[in-house]
Amino acid sequence: MSSHPPPPRLKGRGSARRLEGRFDPYTREALDDDWGPGAGEDAATSRVDTAADAAPEGIDATWVPAPDAAPATTVTIERARSILSRNVSPDVPFEASVNTYRGCEHGCAYCYARPSHAYLDLSPGLDFETRLYAKTNAVELLRAELARPGYVVSAINLGANTDPYQPIERDYRLTRGVLEVFAETRHPCTIVTKNALIERDLDLLQDLARDRLVHCFLSVTTLDNRLASRLEPRASAPHRRLRAVEALNRAGVPCGVLVAPIIPALTDADLEAILERAAAAGAPSAGYTVIRLPWELKTLFEEWLRTHVPGRAEHVLSLIRQLRGGRANDPSFGQRMRGTGEFAELLRQRFALACRRHGLARRSALDFDTTQFRPPRAPSPQGELF
Repeated sequence: MSSHPPPPRLKGRGSARRLEGRFDPYTREALDDDWGPGAGEDAATSRVDTAADAAPEGIDATWVPAPDAAPATTVTIERARSILSRNVSPDVPFEASVNTYRGCEHGCAYCYARPSHAYLDLSPGLDFETRLYAKTNAVELLRAELARPGYVVSAINLGANTDPYQPIERDYRLTRGVLEVFAETRHPCTIVTKNALIERDLDLLQDLARDRLVHCFLSVTTLDNRLASRLEPRASAPHRRLRAVEALNRAGVPCGVLVAPIIPALTDADLEAILERAAAAGAPSAGYTVIRLPWELKTLFEEWLRTHVPGRAEHVLSLIRQLRGGRANDPSFGQRMRGTGEFAELLRQRFALACRRHGLARRSALDFDTTQFRPPRAPSPQGELF
């Protein structure tokens, strides 16, 4: 972890700097060259070669000053080579997922997907939430995948790595295009989001729900709007997400709630209240996960804590280590989503008791009809003859 003071807060962003990714061959160090501010373009920052062999966990915690102004969001058009990601983890209830975007403008400080931006030679910090990629051929690729001979139907998840309803979806409408393919082929799907924009696609979701082909989840981390505005700055406010849960269930679309992630000593006190509000909104099911801090996220989240809740930082980090066998992260299957130890067991019991009290089913108890699937037909200049 870095010994430097945390960078100042950037309003509307979950991270305040561009932490180098674990594959970056360079680090940047702040230097005082006695010329004072504004002496030259590179007066505050120096680019330094580093050894090829990084630290064991691949993290460089060297501090880089935050930019003077909050960076704007940019979107790059990507022509993806594939669109279905296969899951081999027993910890998640789906076998395949579709991610229409890389990066996520919601900017959640705790997002486990942040380190994926390192594969693009970009920062898991600011770049993850400001330098986004839109896979504009997602619908085309999905149709081709579903048309493959021998394709086996199972529910496909939207929202496994980045949010399918993040703000740029308003313009690119890639998630809606994917849902249109699911509706056309009668393919089952699950959706996880933190954005009330999901209500826009209520027509498609109702169509899928009539045949037991969709189950949605809104992720709610805290009921404290002030905390949420710093923790997940560009996601919908918690009360707005709960209204979306109510709207979907009222319209006949099964929509549960994920209390995810639970952050000990910061958001865990809201667990029972979130489940109570979810049940009141008509949610049929619920789930939870505890915070995960893989790779560069360990450094980024510690900086967030020391910037926004400095008085609680050490306590939160201590409890996270207790959940992870003394480490900041434990990627082991069967443990990474829930943690281990006394605090993890307490969370499990609290969640189970609250679900029983409010009549909420567990997230894994999802029922889909896979018998209605009809593969998409390849476009033909002769049209549909039969």
